[in-house]
Amino acid sequence: MPNNKLIINKYVIAGVTALTLTLTACGGGKTSMFRGDPSHTAVSTESGPTSLDTLHWKYTAPDKTYASPMVANGTIYLGSNDKHLYAIDQKTGQMKWRYKTGGNIESTPATADGIIYVGSWDKNLYAIKDDTQALVWKQETDGPISSSPIIVGDTVYFASEDGNLYAADVETGYRKWSFNAKATIYSSPAIYGDYIYFGTLNGEMIAVNRNTGQEFWRFKATGKIHSSPAVDEDNVYFGSDDKRVYAVNIHTGQQTWMKKTAGPVLSSPAIYKGKVIIGSKDGYVYAYDAEDGTREWEYRTEAAIFAPATVASSTVYIGSTDGNLYALNASKGTMRWKYKVDGNIYSAATVSDGHVYFNSVNGSLYAVK
Repeated sequence: MPNNKLIINKYVIAGVTALTLTLTACGGGKTSMFRGDPSHTAVSTESGPTSLDTLHWKYTAPDKTYASPMVANGTIYLGSNDKHLYAIDQKTGQMKWRYKTGGNIESTPATADGIIYVGSWDKNLYAIKDDTQALVWKQETDGPISSSPIIVGDTVYFASEDGNLYAADVETGYRKWSFNAKATIYSSPAIYGDYIYFGTLNGEMIAVNRNTGQEFWRFKATGKIHSSPAVDEDNVYFGSDDKRVYAVNIHTGQQTWMKKTAGPVLSSPAIYKGKVIIGSKDGYVYAYDAEDGTREWEYRTEAAIFAPATVASSTVYIGSTDGNLYALNASKGTMRWKYKVDGNIYSAATVSDGHVYFNSVNGSLYAVK
């Protein structure tokens, strides 16, 4: 993202592609990453607060934070625009360590087997040993990395603003393949089965074989795609700057349904019990039927929504630029509670151990239970 202020003032992109949940209470070699799983369903099996109780702790980073927190092994990992990745104790909110890169960190990290993988605006993907903060390897690209990496098996997949999608060995960083999309990539890739899906600023959603790096199909929207896709057994779901939400068949690359909102859709969807839940710049959170796109409910906040949706305990957690984190009933779209913070929320909430963790752009990380 070479021109930070231009992009942020236009659509507030950074951090929209950087959201995380944990797959489980991670530990002992378990994997944690952006959106919770490789398919980016954004649904956590852990319990989150359905009624607002109290602020457990607050940590303040020294610069802005557009990345979203990732939770693993009792630690919250969060990138900052001061070029550092921070490791914060999940129980106390105290900093355990920090690791400096050469650029802003707006990519959400992924972790597996004690290694933290994160992209930086210095054009590198880093593999860092969690217990010693030693650099295991780094791989240089030709552009800043705002997109978030995902891990499947022995491969880490990540995209760069140089227009390439990369597959690298998790242990050595050996590049297995790269795919040139010929357009800037902010969208974070999602995987279902043998295929990996991601959007470009040319407005294309592209499906690539994750084993070979060969293109399967591409679908053209009428606007740029900053939204990171979510995938199920039938469709890949995503938003576009053309103010639309799309469902595209993963087998054919043909549109299943499309729904229009009143604003660009840079938020990333969650898939929960047959619903696709996503925010729009028009200030609404929408829930659509995953099969046919019927609008099931909508909820209006007081300002534009760029943050992705997170679901846990039948509750949708989503931030707004009105400075509130909203907790909505996932079935009905009614508000359970909201929590006011010290700035706009562009990134996503993470749920773990009965808490919801989220950050404002001002650098404040909150633990609410």
